[in-house]
Amino acid sequence: MTQPTKPHMDRRYSIGHIAAITVAIVAIVGVAWLVIELSHFLLLVFSALVLAAVFDAITRAIMKATGLNRGPSLTLAVLLLLTVFVGAFGLFGTQMAGEFDTIRESIPPAIEQLREFLDRLGLDDSVRGLIDQGSGDLSRYAGQLGGYVLSAGSALANFILVFVGAIFFASDPSVYRRGLLLLMPHRAEEVAATALDDASRGLRGWMVGQAVSSLVVAALSWAGLAILDVPASGGLGLIAGLLDVIPMIGPVIAGVPAVLLAFTVSPATALWTVGLFLLVQQLQGNFLQPMIQKHAVDVPPAVLLFAVVAAGLLFGLLGVLLAAPLTVIVYALVQRIYVQALLGKSIRVAGHE
Repeated sequence: MTQPTKPHMDRRYSIGHIAAITVAIVAIVGVAWLVIELSHFLLLVFSALVLAAVFDAITRAIMKATGLNRGPSLTLAVLLLLTVFVGAFGLFGTQMAGEFDTIRESIPPAIEQLREFLDRLGLDDSVRGLIDQGSGDLSRYAGQLGGYVLSAGSALANFILVFVGAIFFASDPSVYRRGLLLLMPHRAEEVAATALDDASRGLRGWMVGQAVSSLVVAALSWAGLAILDVPASGGLGLIAGLLDVIPMIGPVIAGVPAVLLAFTVSPATALWTVGLFLLVQQLQGNFLQPMIQKHAVDVPPAVLLFAVVAAGLLFGLLGVLLAAPLTVIVYALVQRIYVQALLGKSIRVAGHE
């Protein structure tokens, strides 16, 4: 008597199983679509977290040195950063603006001199055409530099949002950490807490190491270009320091305008400039980058390189600038949650050696 009902039960179970799978797929697609649609907003939130890591590192140092509570120490950290930036722009802003104008105005004649130099070398038309195409793009981008600066000025509201959000995050990080842990299942809470600690420690370490690396790269590039008598050496050094935050690709991009401006002096100066940037790149890759990885997360270079490319394709310029810290955090979470907790394999956590 029970045999006729069994197919009916199997059919009901199959329909329910299919419905559950369908709902899960729709939910995954919906979340993916929402993330893509809110990608700019999420990058702004992540930018606030990165800036909060800077505030937190300075705040911890002030608390350790003075014994003050977190609130007054954070206030001093924010005022210190604002004083440094305002002072730097006050002392060097006019000079830097003039040097950036020099860079923008000097690139077209530098490209023309490069073409004449290639003609004297007797390169064939295909090689010259390829170089001319790339040089034309660079000249066009340099000519539009002022427009980019004006466009960046319209993002003042986003900057204020990120700045204020970073202060809120840094004022009491435990509140946001506790809020995230409350969303986790009880059995996963300990692993999630450890993963968040790893990500936070890695981000702070990356920020400190990257700040040192950028300052060293900017100073060495500035000094070397000044010795070689390359025009606008200060502006080129600043560009090199800022682009140092982009792993692997940044030094190459920074070297292109420097070499072009060096051609306005002489081809020999351009060759010396290439050597200078190769030397700085070797120092950055063999000494400064390992220092960053030791205090943050030991991300393989190939992972960083393709992360920068992927972030650029998905999120544009802001994604490229945030690719390194985002990769550091994702790498730390994957190590702790997937490799150790789920696979049961041992991992090496940077800063714990």
